[in-house]
Amino acid sequence: MGYDIERFVGYVNEGLLCSICRDVLEDPLQAPCEHAFCTACIHGWLVHHSNCPEDRQMIDVSLLRPLYRYMKNDLNRLQLHCKNREYGCEMVCSLESIDRHERECEYSQIPCSNAGCTVQIERRNLDGHLAVCEYRSRECPNGCGYTILSAEDTQHNCVAELRTELELLRYKSSVSLMFVLVWA
Repeated sequence: MGYDIERFVGYVNEGLLCSICRDVLEDPLQAPCEHAFCTACIHGWLVHHSNCPEDRQMIDVSLLRPLYRYMKNDLNRLQLHCKNREYGCEMVCSLESIDRHERECEYSQIPCSNAGCTVQIERRNLDGHLAVCEYRSRECPNGCGYTILSAEDTQHNCVAELRTELELLRYKSSVSLMFVLVWA
């Protein structure tokens, strides 16, 4: 599927539109008859057909080639709005650099990095969310050294945690001692 033509600033030449989805070419391929398509569109078409959707000439996936350089250059120079425009991003850049911008865009919706949290948040607001996220982890404020989730605050018991740790250490040392005695 191509880039939505509504995202582009100014006129877009008809030759830079996919003959299948009618959007601006994305990852384009060209048939021997010189019609251009988005890679995803033409591969989907050729699953059910064996001809060009424009002029019905026979084509096979092996006959598809990259777009001519001059057309690729024209495509790359087109100016378009960031996909995060609806969230407030006002960036307009060339098609050639839009992927780089959108990967780093402050308005991109990204998942919270805390395990268990399903919140999607704008990149620019992530730090604020992480500070209050109920799934954030932090060191126990009572000094036992354990890392706890905020959601577990009320259930955390330092004495019980330390007892469990002590029992585990005792067990490991008795197993190690038995191993040394068996092999001695």
